Amino acid sequence: MGNRMVKYKRTYLQYFGYSKQDFIPCELCGAQAVDIHHIENRKQRKDLENDINNLMALCRECHLEYGDKKRHKEWLKIKHKELL
Repeated sequence: MGNRMVKYKRTYLQYFGYSKQDFIPCELCGAQAVDIHHIENRKQRKDLENDINNLMALCRECHLEYGDKKRHKEWLKIKHKELL
């Protein structure tokens, strides 16, 4: 997840007790997550950019399939809340 870690990634890792080297599972399918997705768009909801309730680990496939599509937003919130 990059050399210099942005705050929202650090927030996610710290909340769940992960280090950068750990296998971090996709919250939807269990594959290796490569992205920390903002459920609510961080440009529109800057106040939620580093909020763990808005941060979700996703593999690339799930991110492309579900990540930025409004029709999936409520479902993503439910799936993420189950993990919290």
